[in-house]
Amino acid sequence: QVQLVESGGGLVQAGGSLRLSCAASGSIFTIPSMGWYRQAPEKQRELVATITTDGRPNYGDSVKGRFTISRDNAKNTVYLQMNSLKPEDTGVYSCNAYAVTMTRDVVNSWGTGTLVTVSS
Repeated sequence: QVQLVESGGGLVQAGGSLRLSCAASGSIFTIPSMGWYRQAPEKQRELVATITTDGRPNYGDSVKGRFTISRDNAKNTVYLQMNSLKPEDTGVYSCNAYAVTMTRDVVNSWGTGTLVTVSS
């Protein structure tokens, strides 16, 4: 019912920057929270950042001060600006949307993920 399409991953050197985007589509009434999670090889998925409809962000401890999350509610799109990237930021970044559909169903949707690789 809610589809997420991510873009912006890639290979970057340590200290560099990348910007991820995630656009939601489908039968959407509202998306109270959108955000990003990541999973590194052989590690559990962890919170990167989420943001509410009114713009309140929540960051994982490891990215505070380096990453900035934002969203465009009119476009149902969330962005993640990643600066001062470190090799330990490498992983698959997945977009998440906690959404309410037009039929008032609550869904928790995930994108397929985009790979971010930070070389040392």
